Amino acid sequence: MSKITPLVISVLALVFGVFTFFYLKNSSELVYVDVNRLLDGYKRTAVVKKEFEAKANTLKANADSLLTDWQNELKNYEKERSSMSKKELELKQELLSNKQQQINSYQQAVQKQIQQEHHKITQTVINDINDFVKEYGEQKGYRIIFGATGGGTIMYAQDGSDLTDEVLEELNTQFTGK
Repeated sequence: MSKITPLVISVLALVFGVFTFFYLKNSSELVYVDVNRLLDGYKRTAVVKKEFEAKANTLKANADSLLTDWQNELKNYEKERSSMSKKELELKQELLSNKQQQINSYQQAVQKQIQQEHHKITQTVINDINDFVKEYGEQKGYRIIFGATGGGTIMYAQDGSDLTDEVLEELNTQFTGK
């Protein structure tokens, strides 16, 4: 009976060792996701982009409308200037100049607003993805998940190290609620 006990202990130690090896191998495996593919493939990105483009187009249309009105005023001025007095010419030129400056300022403000809005929505989507990947990594037991951006941050990885498709599928499932 004393020989069985060391044999049982050896088998248990071997089983424990194999289990520990595979457990630690899986939990310390180095994996990555392609951030650009996640951004492009994430369904929320398309939804947010469409909303952003509608808002940006409205802002641009307002600026274009003001510019068109100013151009029409300028054409009318060109037609009527021969019949205007010197004082009327000076006033109209000043008015057109002031209006042009206001339109330029408005166009710059619109561009700045569009850039800020684009940055804000992009950051919101990136934050969603980052939060999801963090939760995903915790649930799957990964110690680290790298984010590849196509700029050479990950030059080589073995097959099976790229989690992008798996993460993207679960991310979209979470977003759509299906």
